[in-house]
This record gives sequence, structure tokens and C-alpha cells, in this order.
Amino acid sequence: MTQNRPADDAAARQARYFTGLVWHIGAFLIINGAFWLLDLAVGQPGLQWAFWITALWGFALAFHFLAYLVAGRGMEERRAAKYRRDNPPD
Repeated sequence: MTQNRPADDAAARQARYFTGLVWHIGAFLIINGAFWLLDLAVGQPGLQWAFWITALWGFALAFHFLAYLVAGRGMEERRAAKYRRDNPPD
């Protein structure tokens, strides 16, 4: 029986972050594509509702991507290690 090492746990966590990001991007593209097709089918001139949904969701997706980059740099693990060093158990 093999024991999980911290590197294995970090790799699994990074894979979960990446998978979540890929699913978010896929849902964004498919659903917003459908919204744009529906909006264009209505045929009214100017910016319609699909633009605002895409803009707001794109903003949220940008933050998801930023969170993925931050997690990938191991900032959380480094911060936890620093906290453990600075606050030893009683």
C-alpha cells in the first residue's frame, strides 16, 4: 500500500482546478453561443441581452482563471507552511 505524499495531493488538487476551469470554459462557450444565436435570430439592432450576459460571465470566468493561476503557484501551501512555522502548536 502506498501512502499519498504532499506532492501527489498537490498534483491531484491542481488537476481538479484545471478540470473545473475547462468545464467552466466549455459551458461559457456553449451557453453563450446559444444565447448569441437566439439574440441574432430576434434581429433587433444594437446591443441586446446576450452581450451583457457574455460580458458578466466573462468577467467571472476571468476570475476563475486567475484563481487557477494563483493555485498553480502553490501560494496557499506556502502560506500554510509559513503559518505553521510562525504558530507552533502548544
